[in-house]
Amino acid sequence: MNPVIGLDISKEESHGQAFLARGKPYRGTFHFEHTRDGLANLHQVLKDVESASKQRPLIILEATGHYQSPVVQFLEELHYIYIVINPLISNRLRKSQLRKVKTDAADAYLLGELYYKEEFEPFKKRGVQLLNLRYLTRQYESLSKMCVQT
Repeated sequence: MNPVIGLDISKEESHGQAFLARGKPYRGTFHFEHTRDGLANLHQVLKDVESASKQRPLIILEATGHYQSPVVQFLEELHYIYIVINPLISNRLRKSQLRKVKTDAADAYLLGELYYKEEFEPFKKRGVQLLNLRYLTRQYESLSKMCVQT
């Protein structure tokens, strides 16, 4: 078994769908709020999937900027491996399907299926030096653009 949980992150709540293996969804979709109680519900789902599959599930979610922060921080505290993908990748898969369904539950299901179709790397937290370098590079680019315009 290769368990995975697809999470569709929204502003104040998220929806998820667990899979025990490819093509084997576990129960139905679930949702939780980005509060202590909601994250406790997510933790219970994670433990349920783990006990059913005898393996720790991997979590896959789309990059949503700062909306994903509480969930990602919660997963890091519990030492779960998670994958953050570019929304363009899942959008491409959504467009290739015959039925054009765009709901949070459908997106969570789609992310779970996407994990089994593509090979993704687990998310690696970037160090402060790399983030500072990225910030400086963007500043330099902005300043040189202004110089050229002037």
